[in-house]
Amino acid sequence: MNTRISADLQIACEATEVPGKNEIEACLSAVLRIDGSAPAGASGISIRVVDEAESRALNLGYRGKDRSTNVLAFSVDLPDIGAWPESTPVPLGDLVICAPVVVREAAEQGKDLAAHWMHMLVHGMLHLLGYDHESEDQADTMEVLEIRILQDLGVKNPYEDN
Repeated sequence: MNTRISADLQIACEATEVPGKNEIEACLSAVLRIDGSAPAGASGISIRVVDEAESRALNLGYRGKDRSTNVLAFSVDLPDIGAWPESTPVPLGDLVICAPVVVREAAEQGKDLAAHWMHMLVHGMLHLLGYDHESEDQADTMEVLEIRILQDLGVKNPYEDN
């Protein structure tokens, strides 16, 4: 299985301190390396960094929730990955990350902003791989994976009090 992600990064708002493309790719690749549940050959992802208005509109349109949110994940369901050209990354999905929400959450929770960005990337990537947190069991499973992946990246447990 491929454990290297190729990211298409789109910054669609005034955002500071967004991780660079290489850092994002390393973070998302760690998810694949540790989790191992991505479809064989999946290696591409689009990440769009947005403002609160765009996040809110997407969250309302796709999830029926009228508020901005930190990260939204949109999976791609390809019928035949084996037919994909070898030189082109096979899309795994899209992540939409709301920069103002990430910045606000980091400040409110007393977290390092760079570490919180990494957490949101890992969290979103796990959603693309089919993980969710709608039930307590699902949330526990997802948290354990997030902590393990973030520790591998040198980021402390985001669920511990600061």
